[in-house]
Amino acid sequence: MKIKGIAVIFILLLSTWLVLNHSLQLPIILIGVGLAAFLSLIMCDKCSVFNEIKFTPKAFLYTFLYIGVFIFELFKSNIDIARRVLSPKLPINPGIVKAETILQSQMGRLILANSITLTPGTFTIDIIGNTLYIHCVNIEGDDMEQYAQNIVRKFEKYLEVLYG
Repeated sequence: MKIKGIAVIFILLLSTWLVLNHSLQLPIILIGVGLAAFLSLIMCDKCSVFNEIKFTPKAFLYTFLYIGVFIFELFKSNIDIARRVLSPKLPINPGIVKAETILQSQMGRLILANSITLTPGTFTIDIIGNTLYIHCVNIEGDDMEQYAQNIVRKFEKYLEVLYG
C-alpha cells in the first residue's frame, strides 16, 4: 500500500465531505473521517500517481502561487478571446505547436496539460512522453517553438516544485 496516496485521497475526501455538509459538528466529522478512511483504503490500492506530490513548505507556497498564476492567465485569456469574438477584424492565426516540458511526473504533465486546455484559446491535443501538442487560436510571432515554450513555462515553473 502507498501511504502517501492514501493520505492524499483521505484529505481530499474528508475536505469534500466537510464542505458539502457545511458543518463542523462532531457526528458529521466522525462520519466523514470514517467514510474517507474506508474509501481511501479501498480506492487507493494503486494510487501511485499521488506519490509524486511533494509535501514541503515550499511546495505548499508554490501551490498557492500556481493557483494565482492560473487564475490570472485564465482571466487574461478570457478577455482576449472575448475581444476576438466581439471584434471579428482582430486577426487570428490558428495552429498546432509542439512544446517540450521538463516535468517528469505523470501528474505534473497532466495538470500542465489541463491548465493549458482550461485557458481559453489553447487546447492540449496530445501528450507523448515529454512533448505536448497544443492547438492555439492565435500564434503570435514567427517562432512557433518559442511561442509554445512561453505557454508551457508560465505553469511549469510552479509545477516543477510540486511534482518535479
